[in-house]
Amino acid sequence: MAILKTTLLVIVLLALAVGLAAQLGLLRGRLPGDLGARDGRLKPPSTTPNSVSSQAALYPDNPQRAYAAIAPFNATDGGPQTLERIRRICEGMQGAKVAKSDPGYLHVQFETRWMKFVDDTEFWFDPRAGVIHVRSASRMGRKDFGVNRARVEAIRARLEAG
Repeated sequence: MAILKTTLLVIVLLALAVGLAAQLGLLRGRLPGDLGARDGRLKPPSTTPNSVSSQAALYPDNPQRAYAAIAPFNATDGGPQTLERIRRICEGMQGAKVAKSDPGYLHVQFETRWMKFVDDTEFWFDPRAGVIHVRSASRMGRKDFGVNRARVEAIRARLEAG
């Protein structure tokens, strides 16, 4: 019985410690310094299964290339106009904060409500291809349990719905 009580106490204390760390922002992770489009490319997808990228095929040595692959967005209204619509959609989503918004680029940070984990989502208009490339990745952890893919597809569905 004493072992059970001790185990339960340890679990409760651990849960409280993690909850406190989350509320203090210790689980947010660091803002990557290499976000943005460079030479027509967004940052590569993560090497662990916690990101998606419409440019994953550009990184053949990345072990998560197949897992991370996602379609780019159609720029039906033109790049800057479509990015503006995406920005408005993101602003209406829970935990979203626009970090940077330019005519050809958008960076949105999504923070989870309780644990305060942050995902960085980037959109870049590729004028040559006429599409909006997207990359979304968790700052911390090895897996995201499909959250980044689901979020990007939800944004796509809202964009396509008008």
